[in-house]
Amino acid sequence: MAKHQFQTEIGQLLKLMTHSLYSNKEIFIRELVSNASDALDKFNYLSLTDEKFKEEDWSGKISIKLDKEDNSLTIADNGIGMNEADLMDHLGTIAKSGTKAFMENLTGDAKKDSNLIGQFGVGFYSVFMVAEKVDVISKKAGEEQAYMFSTDGSGEYEVKPVTKEEHGTVIYIKLKEDEKEFLDKWRVKEVVKKYSNHIAYPIMLNYSEEERTGEGDEKETKTVQKSEQINAATALWTLPKSELKKEDYVEFYKTISHGDDEPLTYLHNKVEGAQEFTTLFYIPKTAPMDMYRADYQPGVKLYVKRVFITDDEKELLPPYLRFVKGIIDSEDLPLNVSREILQENRILANIKQNSVKKILGAIKKLKGEDAETFTAQYNRVIKEGIYTDYTNKETLLEIVRYKSSSQEGLVSLDDYISRGDSEKKEIYYITGEDEKVLRNSPLLEAYKKANIEVLIMDDKEVDSIVTPMIGSYKEWTLKDITTIDAPDSKTKEEKEEISKEFKPLTDKIKEVLGEEVKEVKISTRLTSSPSCVIKDSSDPMAGMAAMFAQMGQEMPEIPLILEINPEHEMIKKLDGLEDKTLFEDLSWILLDSAKLSEGLEPKDKGAFAQRVASLATKAL
Repeated sequence: MAKHQFQTEIGQLLKLMTHSLYSNKEIFIRELVSNASDALDKFNYLSLTDEKFKEEDWSGKISIKLDKEDNSLTIADNGIGMNEADLMDHLGTIAKSGTKAFMENLTGDAKKDSNLIGQFGVGFYSVFMVAEKVDVISKKAGEEQAYMFSTDGSGEYEVKPVTKEEHGTVIYIKLKEDEKEFLDKWRVKEVVKKYSNHIAYPIMLNYSEEERTGEGDEKETKTVQKSEQINAATALWTLPKSELKKEDYVEFYKTISHGDDEPLTYLHNKVEGAQEFTTLFYIPKTAPMDMYRADYQPGVKLYVKRVFITDDEKELLPPYLRFVKGIIDSEDLPLNVSREILQENRILANIKQNSVKKILGAIKKLKGEDAETFTAQYNRVIKEGIYTDYTNKETLLEIVRYKSSSQEGLVSLDDYISRGDSEKKEIYYITGEDEKVLRNSPLLEAYKKANIEVLIMDDKEVDSIVTPMIGSYKEWTLKDITTIDAPDSKTKEEKEEISKEFKPLTDKIKEVLGEEVKEVKISTRLTSSPSCVIKDSSDPMAGMAAMFAQMGQEMPEIPLILEINPEHEMIKKLDGLEDKTLFEDLSWILLDSAKLSEGLEPKDKGAFAQRVASLATKAL
């Protein structure tokens, strides 16, 4: 058979593994045992639902064989197995995981890097931390031909047909000379108990041991083959919480996350009554790398009566909770439940509703550093939920955090309300792309002067869509400061008088700017800046902007309103200016500089630069 080259990035990965990038070498056993368990889960399902396999006298198990003479370790299962295409796809490539991205995210920190193994689904490759050569012999259930995948991790692999009686997979690992510790039965027992004790299938350890028999001159030593089960083989989530310690939950999490990090929090729940189900959910400390990819891998597995059904169903939890890992085990769903049934099933809908409430409740309980970690990792994705999950909107609004014009760090809406005007009951905010630009916006001047807090929402892609549809929170109305009048101490009559006084000037500026602005008017919100631009809240297109953004379409250009500060020295001098060309240049500079202050671009950047240069020259 022809030899195949690994992808370039995989070759680099194998080299890193070979040179012991990861200090925690023992995890290769965890990874291979976990893969074997998944293969058993998949065949177990077939044996119960597929007529072809129902008659098979099958009992799932994992075997670990230690061979000191051969300096090898073998891990085998009688699960679903792999054919040639599966071996090429799963072992010859990591295309699904994005190997290049994996390589780019390596930090050089052994512990942190080992956690990436799970993030990118490269658990199998951890074997090259200890292996000199690896042979994977596998036969897929229902097929006649078996295949062997072989590699020494140097950059090439070979796949060829072989003979194998049973379906399942055998992984033969020829150990490096300095990795003999993994041939010690006590060492292997320790690793299995630590990481895989609650794998639901028996893990059998097979080894040879010398035994002495007889007495005196009749004493003799002979080699005896032994086999013993080294795990509890009880699914952890089925055990009462009173029997479990934090360490049990943490090690089980490491098994399903394929990482070495502890979860941020976990919640184990058993519901009895009209419907019976058990859930065990974990919130990782670090967000999955694929969280914002359309083809993200769900982190929750569905079981029915301890029988694995699927780990690829995105309907088990709402998309905004796609970072959650764990188990759902139902007593009431049928074993042969289809994807279509899952999407419409009333039982699963109730489980989903209950699970969401439990998860959000656990998030709300996070305090101190844990709460800060959650916000840093998941604040953005929680905002998605505000838009899509109306049922839990209030709870999500309690969880989400925002930057503030007057407070350090991030604040909640409840924090804002505790400091706000309880009579007006208004929450003020401004959205944009750049925090620095927003904080320096002229639109904030009046709010700063009046000592009114404004929420700084600098994730424009999400905030500009989500926030307008919130409407209100606990009877407090959210107000976009770019569309409302600013706080002002002047009376209505005083404002009308100033507007009347400067009307010739505002009319003259509007004439210069033409259709570039909808209106030019006197501002009551500015204290130090000469001008600003605001949206016209009455413009129907302004209200549709969020809808256009949601659909991924380019938003229509909406004419802005230019406001000028009558107290500013520039405006006072402009009012009496007779030089027509200079007046026009200054009018455009008022508009373009106001746009720049809001993170917008002037329509003609070249003309703007020329005008600034011209004025600077005159000033010298």
